[in-house]
Amino acid sequence: MSSDHEVFTGRREDMRLVTGQGVYTADNILEGQLHAAFLRADLPHARIVSIDVEAALEAPGVRLVLTGKDALEANLIAPGPLVSFPGVDGMKIRAPARYALSIDRVRFVGEPVAIVVADSADAAADAMELISVEYEELPAVTSPEAALDNGAPQLFDDVPGNLVFLHGFGDEAATEAAFASAAHISTLTVESQRVAANPMELKSFIAAYHPETDVFDVYSASQGTGLADGLARFTGHPPEKVRHHMGDVGGSFGIRGAAYPEYAAIMLAAKKLCRPVRWTASRTESFLADYHGRAVKFTGELALGEDGKFLAIRMNVVCDLGAYHSPPGALINILNPMLTGTGCYQIPTVFGLNRLAFTNTSPIAAYRGAGRPDINYMVERLVDQAAVDIGMDRVEIRRRNLIPDDAYPYQTPTTIYDSGSYKAMLEEAVSIADWKGFEARREQSERQGNLRGIGMGIFIEPSGGGHMPEETEIRFEPDGTVTLYTLSGSAGQGHETVFPQLVAKELGIDENLITLRANSVHAPHKLKGAGTMGSRSMASHGASLTVTSREVVKKGFKLAADALEASENDIEFDHGHYKVAGTNLSISLIELAARNSAPDGNALDTLAAIQPERNFPGGVHVAEVEIDPGTGETRVISYIGVDDAGHVINHTLLEGQMHGGLAQGAGQVFGEQIVYDEESGQLLTATFMDYFMPRADFMPTPRFFDMPTPSPTNVLGAKGGGEAGTTGALPTLMNAVMDALRRSGVKEFDMPATPHRVWAALNSAGANV
Repeated sequence: MSSDHEVFTGRREDMRLVTGQGVYTADNILEGQLHAAFLRADLPHARIVSIDVEAALEAPGVRLVLTGKDALEANLIAPGPLVSFPGVDGMKIRAPARYALSIDRVRFVGEPVAIVVADSADAAADAMELISVEYEELPAVTSPEAALDNGAPQLFDDVPGNLVFLHGFGDEAATEAAFASAAHISTLTVESQRVAANPMELKSFIAAYHPETDVFDVYSASQGTGLADGLARFTGHPPEKVRHHMGDVGGSFGIRGAAYPEYAAIMLAAKKLCRPVRWTASRTESFLADYHGRAVKFTGELALGEDGKFLAIRMNVVCDLGAYHSPPGALINILNPMLTGTGCYQIPTVFGLNRLAFTNTSPIAAYRGAGRPDINYMVERLVDQAAVDIGMDRVEIRRRNLIPDDAYPYQTPTTIYDSGSYKAMLEEAVSIADWKGFEARREQSERQGNLRGIGMGIFIEPSGGGHMPEETEIRFEPDGTVTLYTLSGSAGQGHETVFPQLVAKELGIDENLITLRANSVHAPHKLKGAGTMGSRSMASHGASLTVTSREVVKKGFKLAADALEASENDIEFDHGHYKVAGTNLSISLIELAARNSAPDGNALDTLAAIQPERNFPGGVHVAEVEIDPGTGETRVISYIGVDDAGHVINHTLLEGQMHGGLAQGAGQVFGEQIVYDEESGQLLTATFMDYFMPRADFMPTPRFFDMPTPSPTNVLGAKGGGEAGTTGALPTLMNAVMDALRRSGVKEFDMPATPHRVWAALNSAGANV
């Protein structure tokens, strides 16, 4: 991203990670460890009549076999959804229990039914195949719309009609009145299809139980705090006796936050055997049973006046939760559409109705953006449709309706946006992208037999916040170094680099003296707070470290006054040194720390906290695509983004996040899709032979530009940036694809824009392909 001052010298993590010295979960080898394998359901919906494990128990090297009976006896019930508020007419969310292993029914292909523990991974896998399960097959349903139909197969007796939750937001009466007075109404149905997160590091877990202390040591990739607490709730174990060791993480993207059922089953096995138990999934297991993302369908309507001003927006949303709740699954599909359902526009009133359904598919959880890309996709596709419907330029309709730059903090019908400058960002993006010169480029492509389109996506997303304080601690070590303790969980964001930089600047000391210890089981205090999710790291953990640093400096005034034999009122702090005003007497912070070191700590050691507040980053992205009508292949010609991530601490690291987010958004636009066979319920995309993944040569080098509006919600003025690339990519790229397709008569089209689907759409429209 644009920066006139930053000189990027790399990340501390880089040498370790690129030379193969990273330590991931599967790299841990514990003394006496055993290995686990899971038997998984091969039917989408069936009653378990019987399970015979005798042959598996007698297999060479087998130490233990557990089934749903054991999970039931141990009461291994997964934590429920993070929704405690009522729905329509006071409806409470329906949350049937899910056990670590299936106890009576299986409800999706890949659901864990039994676990085998043996001396080796091969022995466990071989024995797993000896388990015999008799099933009574039941009807299955894999689409949420079909699941909500009358007469659909029922997944749970206590979830009638498979309707998990009905939630409305906004003002229905005011919205209806606005639509009644509208000069134009535009309608569009779009779907953000089910996708797989596919982190490079496969799901892996190790549990060691210590009977003498009743302590579990667990090892797993995570997004920071939350996993240990989730495992404690899942197993009924005291939270303070579950110690989570988190090393390097090979990708996270939202699916690493919650405690998986397999983890609880492994903990039970480790406790029964008093031996460490480890397990690493295969890629197909991860496709089958990792939480999936997205799976939400919108029907949106936009009411406009004669002048093209937006009067109201309403939406009907159907969310597929899969067969069971994941903790965040329901919440992300309710909260984010509600918070940003009016986008970046002055829309006086909104009404939305969300229907959440169970289906015979893998559960849905957060995936990069966690509901933000979905609602922005719906709003921006609808705005483009409205422009086409009334014959207005797509830039002009946005220009006419964007929230004015001087209107912040801005009260929307459902929340308050803290800050922004969308009109200025729009003009900058249009200028950089040379929007006015596009028609000449289009004509050139058409002379070569190709279709060309340009698209824009303007997005806003909630980031940060939290329901508890965010604590951080700074400790001064006897050897003169400084240790930072946080609950942040890095999966490549550069925390080990940027947080020491941040504290070094506040304390005026060499950043090489500072080391980050995130989620350390050796932390002096059990910190309160949340992990890395929702684009909150800098605005929450970074802001808390800043406040903690300033508390360190405050403590130093009295200590410096004593050391310099001066009045505390005469002490000044500047660039790491305490000085007596008007004299040449001074002492550095590091020297002061050395003077105040003691066996039980240092007088400068500080634990502090902030109460995180939500902020609203956003941006204006523009893309151009070219389509070969003979093959349907789409090529992204250019991609630019003008973004507001608030005050930027490290431009290069932020740009890395934008690039990664864009790749994942483009992957969904052009091919990624989890597909279940409607009749058999089998997953058809369980390998990379069948599931599209974007490659390094898939995108041109994007260009991102800063136009920050500092947030007033935290001391750094920071906003989230980790998910902006994905949130902007979905509407931007698909609006560009649609702009190209409309030239050939295609009126309706949705993700994924695979070559075959694009070619078929052109063929159906009667284009000369």
